[in-house]
Amino acid sequence: MSEVLQQLAHILEQRKLESADQSYVASLYKKGLDTILKKIGEEATETVIAAKNGDKQQIIYETADLWFHCLVLLADQNLGPEDILQELQRRFGLSGLDEKAQRNKSSEN
Repeated sequence: MSEVLQQLAHILEQRKLESADQSYVASLYKKGLDTILKKIGEEATETVIAAKNGDKQQIIYETADLWFHCLVLLADQNLGPEDILQELQRRFGLSGLDEKAQRNKSSEN
């Protein structure tokens, strides 16, 4: 896993223990899941707009914000980037159509 992702995941876990008035991330945790999800939605929308506008630097900036808030969500749910990377590894080399069909079969059972 990327060293940056490891470091960031560690910091996000630490922020759970900090005061909400001293840390933006701690304030998100304190406000709860709805606030975290709202931020992800906002950042996803901003990423889409940046892509629609074709502004590569803005796409990078907004995608970084989106990834950051997704990492906050993962930490809130006691998950980490390694969980997502494991899932991506599982899917690697598997057709997207086949992967989707497998998910549909799993949800039917």
